[in-house]
Amino acid sequence: MGLTVGERIQKWLLRAVSGFFFALFRLFSRPEPVRPAKVPPVRNPLLTVPAVQLAEKIRRREVTSVEVVQAYIDRIQEVNPLLNAVIKDRFSAALSEAAHVDRLIDEETGGEEALADRLPLLGVPLSVKESFFLQGMPCSAGLVSRAGVLASGDAPAVALLKRAGAIPLGVTNTPELCMWVESSNYLYGITKNPYDTRRMCGGSSGGEGSILGSGGSVIGIGSDIGGSIRMPSFFNGIFGHKGTSGIVSNDGQYPPSSGRQEEFLSTGPMCRYAEDLLPMLRIMAGANADKLSLSSDVDLKKLRFFTVVDDGGSPLTSPVDKQLTEAQRKVAQRLEADLGVKVKEISFPQLKYSYQIWDTFLALPDEDGKLPQPFVELMADGGPAVWPVWELIKWLFGKSDHTMAAISLAFLSSIHSATPPQFILQQKETLQRSIEEVLGTDGVLLYPPHPVLAQKHHHPLFTPFNAAYTGIFNILGLPVTQCPLGLSVEGLPLGVQVVAGKLQDHLTLAVALYLQKAFGGWRDPGAT
Repeated sequence: MGLTVGERIQKWLLRAVSGFFFALFRLFSRPEPVRPAKVPPVRNPLLTVPAVQLAEKIRRREVTSVEVVQAYIDRIQEVNPLLNAVIKDRFSAALSEAAHVDRLIDEETGGEEALADRLPLLGVPLSVKESFFLQGMPCSAGLVSRAGVLASGDAPAVALLKRAGAIPLGVTNTPELCMWVESSNYLYGITKNPYDTRRMCGGSSGGEGSILGSGGSVIGIGSDIGGSIRMPSFFNGIFGHKGTSGIVSNDGQYPPSSGRQEEFLSTGPMCRYAEDLLPMLRIMAGANADKLSLSSDVDLKKLRFFTVVDDGGSPLTSPVDKQLTEAQRKVAQRLEADLGVKVKEISFPQLKYSYQIWDTFLALPDEDGKLPQPFVELMADGGPAVWPVWELIKWLFGKSDHTMAAISLAFLSSIHSATPPQFILQQKETLQRSIEEVLGTDGVLLYPPHPVLAQKHHHPLFTPFNAAYTGIFNILGLPVTQCPLGLSVEGLPLGVQVVAGKLQDHLTLAVALYLQKAFGGWRDPGAT
């Protein structure tokens, strides 16, 4: 369906305004480096083993936990000066915990199977998004006023991973207040993409994406309210899973959810190897894992496959990069050739309103009528009121503690309509019904992860609505697995979102395993 005259005018005005502010930004910003810094290739073979296999090797005494942890510490120390992904480490404590693991294994009398059942990730290193509570570590979400704030305990999802034997190495960078597509703030600085350090790593779990993509971590934990697991996973060439809403606890994060945001926020796993997704999800879900069919065998030949090539032409989003379209087409072709299935191309007209749906539903009040906490209040952090216009003036002179992204979001939130548009509410309900009818309990949908490849630093400021490609599935509450599909001609990761019906997470995880085998999965950025 083509754009209406009004939508064409809207698109032209948006590009004109974005172009003006982009020129203004370039005028006040530092020049970009001509060449990216090169991330060294992975040399230690321990860094190329999935977490579940590392745990098995540690239990069998084929390698010690200390050796594995030290290998990852060495890699972080090698790449982090180039990336700024890990913003606070706990290396000494991690090595002590790894030594304790090795002693525990030496003293174990119940056998390997007992250890595997009780401690499935015993001795495996883990990285953690800084917005999660990890005892004794910073939890600022990149807010300057929260510098020095340390977590007094662990978030439930973090605690479950630690209880399964995982050893946290440190915490990773986020955007200010975790509400932007690039991980940059004035407390820790900007995090870079390991495939091209001139480009963004995504957000808000961008530090996780960057350190995992560089080979500096094997598994990590992220959160996702608009694509904050899936976008960094895409940009950094790794796997990430946004589960069915309400399965994994979102407690123990800053900033906390308010309004109806808890319904749309998902805590989930990020990793380099697809086989680690399901075990991590099972652990992180705790008792709720029983609501998912994670132990069920999936016969991919019996699934119904669908592909949607774009959002139908929203005037707010960029056109989908041809390389992403081609990569998704190749997935469909490979599925048909390998499995004998038919991948049906379909469309949902309501996807054109993805951003408006996401924006509207995030601002809805909870069941008690309480609205979400205003973004300017989160920026103030209990201090003096934040005035977006004044912060913009301060920013132009280098005096603001807040990023341009945060100031822009404050502007947008200040002009948000108090009454949700009925048209948008209707579009969401129609889309929900339509997509659930299509997927059922045995359907899988392919969808672009983002319309463009990893952009250069700060450029998303001028394409702010592209996150609609991921955000719409938060509002729909559907499970989505982000899967890498090799590299573009520029050497940047390609990928696809794999979507299924509610509580059918096991289907997207099974497809992720297939796509890893078919397309090679994670690629070492230092070897490209």
